[in-house]
Amino acid sequence: MSKNDLHKQLINLLKELHLPMFREYYAEFAQKAIAEDMGYAQYLFELAQRECEVRRANKIARLVKASKLPMEKTMANFDLKRLPLKIRQQAKILLEGSFVDRTENILAFGRPGSGKTHLLCAICHELTRQGRKVYFTICDSIVQQLLRAKRDLELDKLLKKLSRFDVMMIDDFGYVKQDRDEMEVLFTLLAHRYERGSILITSNLPFSKWEMIFKDPMTTAAAIDRLVHHSVVLELNVPSYRAEQAMKRKNKDK
Repeated sequence: MSKNDLHKQLINLLKELHLPMFREYYAEFAQKAIAEDMGYAQYLFELAQRECEVRRANKIARLVKASKLPMEKTMANFDLKRLPLKIRQQAKILLEGSFVDRTENILAFGRPGSGKTHLLCAICHELTRQGRKVYFTICDSIVQQLLRAKRDLELDKLLKKLSRFDVMMIDDFGYVKQDRDEMEVLFTLLAHRYERGSILITSNLPFSKWEMIFKDPMTTAAAIDRLVHHSVVLELNVPSYRAEQAMKRKNKDK
């Protein structure tokens, strides 16, 4: 077999095996192997390593896209030093992601601008880098999705679809007042994910005001019970980051 024929057949075999990085780099790495007097095992290891690195990067990119997370809200863009020591310590543990394996929830409370959304999004971004499936939504948006699914007799189908995500983050929980139908589908979602998958929630409302969301004391108590049973509660009692930045800009312009 000629060298040219061997090259063509090798390319075809690598296509069949779905090894695009092998296909792209095998010749370049072969030259490197000759120059550096590599053994066969080392040459194969370096090719396999490049293939896995690219596959991992592509997988993370797909997970981030599917998550619908705000791209800018990562840990690299978050000032952890603003938060109390206890919250910083909790955040470092949560970034490891083991809470997902235990189907624990994270509930972040604080005033507008305290950084609760950014912090939980940053944790979610880290989870995607670990290969976990994450879904981000605003509370009012997911409620409307649930209502449409219920109207179309496809609520079970939507709940099943959402259950494929390891983590579901619901931002601005209770920010928009819900009517009774909206409250019912929201409770259905929480009940469906209970002990099946982690829920991350941000809210300006403390538990004492959640009856404004669920309208009924019994339903409110049941919802809180399901969320708190396996959970980490983060109280971000810090000044508004946006207000601080606005004040800095104002002082700078003087």
